[in-house]
Amino acid sequence: MGRLSDRVAVVTGGARGLGAAIAARLAADGAELCILDIAPADSIIDEIARAGGRASALHCDVTDEAQVASALAEASRAEVIDILVNNAGLLQGSTALVEQERADFERYLTVNAVGYFIVTKAAYPHLRRSGHARVINVASRTFFMGNPGNGAYVASKGAVIGLTRVFARELGADGITVNAVMPGMVPTGGTRPHHDDADFERVMMHQAIKRQVMPEDLAHLVAFLASSEAAMITGQSIICDGGGFLH
Repeated sequence: MGRLSDRVAVVTGGARGLGAAIAARLAADGAELCILDIAPADSIIDEIARAGGRASALHCDVTDEAQVASALAEASRAEVIDILVNNAGLLQGSTALVEQERADFERYLTVNAVGYFIVTKAAYPHLRRSGHARVINVASRTFFMGNPGNGAYVASKGAVIGLTRVFARELGADGITVNAVMPGMVPTGGTRPHHDDADFERVMMHQAIKRQVMPEDLAHLVAFLASSEAAMITGQSIICDGGGFLH
């Protein structure tokens, strides 16, 4: 029996990368997982099953309200969702803001921020039936750092922090906690195309703990925030980067 036994968890963008690591960790703690993604999730579903966990996957575009509502209705057991992890999003290569096309800028906002709003709003009726519901949004420490060339991404993740704080206030009366987690630069299939080994090494050398941050490190933080131990933590944005950025 894990600390999340008998709880239903939904992870968006859980087919790979950070989302897959989060899904695996929540399943290891006993949660029944449903992964929403536009990409096939066979690999992580098989991994969870081999470890004795329970998981399923649904094709879902988080910017499509009809798809989201249908997927969440299918994902909820007895119309209840206990844990929602908003993770689906886009990463950005380097493009100066003055060179960014409006349509491209809006695409980041739509997927990375509006998608979180759509999913959380649709999940709310299921979450409020839980009695111990958790919403965990994957944000980014780049909001504090203002990384040049990542303006659209940074703006979208700043919006996630704002949504986290407002949802925490608005949903608190239902006993729902809402927090954001911010990973350091983590090696995944999404980040590797934009960074070489030297980039990861340089980031690591600025950390207090000289070890590369891995997807599992963020997954451990998410599992804690999803647990009963974090019942009085809400509206917070927590960085998991080995002490690379202190605030």
